[in-house]
Amino acid sequence: MTTGAPPPQAPRRSRARTFLPLGIAVWLVLEIWLLTVVADATNGLTVLLLLVGGAVLGVAVIKKAGRRAFANLTSTFQQAQAAAQSGTAPAPADRKGAGDRNGFLMLGGLLLLLPGLISDAAGLLLLVPPVRAALGRAAEKAVARRMAAAPPGSLQDAFQQARIHRPDGKVVPGEVVRDDAPQGPYGPTGRQRPPLTP
Repeated sequence: MTTGAPPPQAPRRSRARTFLPLGIAVWLVLEIWLLTVVADATNGLTVLLLLVGGAVLGVAVIKKAGRRAFANLTSTFQQAQAAAQSGTAPAPADRKGAGDRNGFLMLGGLLLLLPGLISDAAGLLLLVPPVRAALGRAAEKAVARRMAAAPPGSLQDAFQQARIHRPDGKVVPGEVVRDDAPQGPYGPTGRQRPPLTP
């Protein structure tokens, strides 16, 4: 009788993958139930008007957030181009709407587009600036905690190492190559590297 390594166990399913389908099913049932309750209390035309009004407002919100995102992108490119031409470091971009949490504004518009009263209420809640700001701060803290706890060598760790924060002065890991250092056959002396060959 030989003893070997125990058989590998199947990877554990994450909580999100376990509960997400159940949550979506419950949400759909609640949406349908709430629509029937409102239709019984009023009439079908009122429900239709509520759904169409939510969709129209959702399209308008998404359009506004998209224009704001495009304006931010355009101004960032223009500032980078002007800095490259003048040879100076680019100034921090004046991100109009960054404190407004443009992504949450788009999410609010998307929730308004979805047919249903619960999603409309959540979308309207995301249109309130203090709610968006609070959710944005909570999301930033959660992402920062997750990135800080990433094991070395993971994708999250690589992303954390690659992030650059020029405006707030955080240190960026990297290597400084000086032009005035004594040069050897393969670069600065003290670190002789062979040429890269295929």
